[in-house]
Amino acid sequence: MRAAYYEAFQEPLTLQSVADPSPDGDGVVIEVKATGLCRSDWHGWMGHDPDISLPHVPGHELAGVVRAVGDQVKNWREGDRVTLPFVCGCGYCGQCASGNHQVCDNQFQPGFTHWGSFAQYVAIKYADINLVQLPDEIDFISAASLGCRFITSFRAVVAQGRLQAGEWLAVHGCGGVGLSAIMIGSSLGANVAAVDIDDAKLTLAASVGATVTVNAREVADVVEAIRDLTGGGAHVSVDALGHPQTCFNSVANLRKRGRHVQVGLMLADHCHPPVPMDRIIAHELEVLGSHGMQAHKFEEIFRLIGSGRLQPAKLVSRTISLEESLIELPAMNSFEHEGVTVIDRF
Repeated sequence: MRAAYYEAFQEPLTLQSVADPSPDGDGVVIEVKATGLCRSDWHGWMGHDPDISLPHVPGHELAGVVRAVGDQVKNWREGDRVTLPFVCGCGYCGQCASGNHQVCDNQFQPGFTHWGSFAQYVAIKYADINLVQLPDEIDFISAASLGCRFITSFRAVVAQGRLQAGEWLAVHGCGGVGLSAIMIGSSLGANVAAVDIDDAKLTLAASVGATVTVNAREVADVVEAIRDLTGGGAHVSVDALGHPQTCFNSVANLRKRGRHVQVGLMLADHCHPPVPMDRIIAHELEVLGSHGMQAHKFEEIFRLIGSGRLQPAKLVSRTISLEESLIELPAMNSFEHEGVTVIDRF
């Protein structure tokens, strides 16, 4: 099969012909029809993820068709249209037993712990626990756009942030994660304040549900701007970028008893950012994380997509080929493009 492949961190990717994968007993092989290009893949290529062993094939936001099935798999057959969360639970550890497969003690992560979906085929472990049947009305590109960004934002806003209609949600960073959070918050009937440094991204944020927008380069103090716009601070705030400044602002712009959710990855030199602990204590703020979403929760997203309340396809700004990903992945930290990019030609 053809795969995007790198042999050293921060070195150019190449398009290689590598052996087709075969399924483990509890796994399947999926023919990849679409896979998202995500900044998490850039972090992996940079060497920020200790789970990656070289050489490596990135990619973790995928949708496709089952082409081979392990002899222990009960629920899936060749030809099934599927997607999956980027964190796959084992199904038998204590976390999985409690329903929290997204923090499984033995998790499988395509594109990180194992070779991923920047390839024609990808092998997936723990298939019965983690594969999700795609409804006929959801195409492969839209399914790939759910990837890690949309589902992680959904868990961040709905499960962790517990956002309610009429509340204020602040979203710091309007890339794929942030736009997903904005669309989800708006669908719940919340007011959404979007923060970024790029007017084009803020315009896109407004088109998918942001009530107000803030260009962080054009205001003296982002925290004060959000407090003013929201009448005292956000009820829920999401750092969708993953930077010490956006993390700090997201916590500091909360009203009393507000909830901050960290979605943007904080790796390498950013892994121990300063936070306003005095405000966290005095205002009884909650600081939470969101790390993917369980396969058994996808049905709620599919229901909202089916009703038209969520339209993840609107977040896809362009599609590219696998060959183009060789250039696009190393350039991801430049934040040149709005929305979500999906590879759909292999």
